[in-house]
Amino acid sequence: MTRPITLFTGQWADLPFEEVCRLAAGWGYDGLEIACWGDHFDVARALADDDYVADRRRILKAHGLRVWTLSNHLVGQAVCDHPIDDRHRSILPAAVWGDGNPEGVRRRAADRMKDTARAAARLGVDTVVGFTGSSIWHTLAMFPPVPEKTIEDGYADFAARWHPILDVFDEVGVRFAHEVHPAEIAYDYWTTRRALDAIGHRPAFGLNWDPSHMVWQDLDPVAFLLDFADRIYHVDCKDTRIRVGDGRRGRLSSHLGWADPRRGWDFVSTGRGDVPWEDCFRALNHIGYAGPISIEWEDAGMDRLVGAPEALAFVRTMTFDPPTAAFDAAFT
Repeated sequence: MTRPITLFTGQWADLPFEEVCRLAAGWGYDGLEIACWGDHFDVARALADDDYVADRRRILKAHGLRVWTLSNHLVGQAVCDHPIDDRHRSILPAAVWGDGNPEGVRRRAADRMKDTARAAARLGVDTVVGFTGSSIWHTLAMFPPVPEKTIEDGYADFAARWHPILDVFDEVGVRFAHEVHPAEIAYDYWTTRRALDAIGHRPAFGLNWDPSHMVWQDLDPVAFLLDFADRIYHVDCKDTRIRVGDGRRGRLSSHLGWADPRRGWDFVSTGRGDVPWEDCFRALNHIGYAGPISIEWEDAGMDRLVGAPEALAFVRTMTFDPPTAAFDAAFT
């Protein structure tokens, strides 16, 4: 059951795709989780030009790499978000941003997510990882007081915007793995439950499990795997270190930048933080997850050319196989 280990290319989008392939192959990664930004994967070109998809495959093959997953977090974020503003302009393709009219941006983002499913099918992968955005995240503090109807309307808005997208995912045989993450419609245990209810538990909509965001929020990443076992469509490995407790540093991070020592938490290289990795991998074995393990390397305090191979070496020690049937039988 040894799973392939991939490198998520989102944090490497400043480098050309071929250079990222060269680095990942040299470190010993099995493949890539390819981001749909930078020059790594252009959804529009993939649908318009057969040679483009063939060229991506050629580059991967030349470096002995495979691909199981595309990721389009940035465009997915704009499908439901409110407000739409200059933050989105800085991350969206120009064709999706357009004139910046918020509702137009949301519609074009939805269309691009549909195209992402089609492009994934052309590339030969069956999973797209991404964000959904949320029209109600800005109400999180619940002050001024937020009527329950506002929250209900937020989940209804999510369902109305994502059902047509997921219809296309179904048509082409691709699944969407929503990354449970602050700023999204599902960011913790109860909001995940509510989002799945809102979308009717349709099989096209599953989850990308990243424990770093859970530890940050005091959630149990192991229990999350066990509770949502049938919805874990993809796994990202990213670590978090919590630094609260001195009376100054809080989990909301005080608008301080990454790696600022005054922050109450930060991402750190995998294996250097507070995620209970061995328990997590035991749970992945228990639920029968057999897909790729993708390292989402993110540590503003460590050079990535050091951290990325180090993270791979650590995760390789964690991808142990579950016990064999014979071993189980000896105890039963």
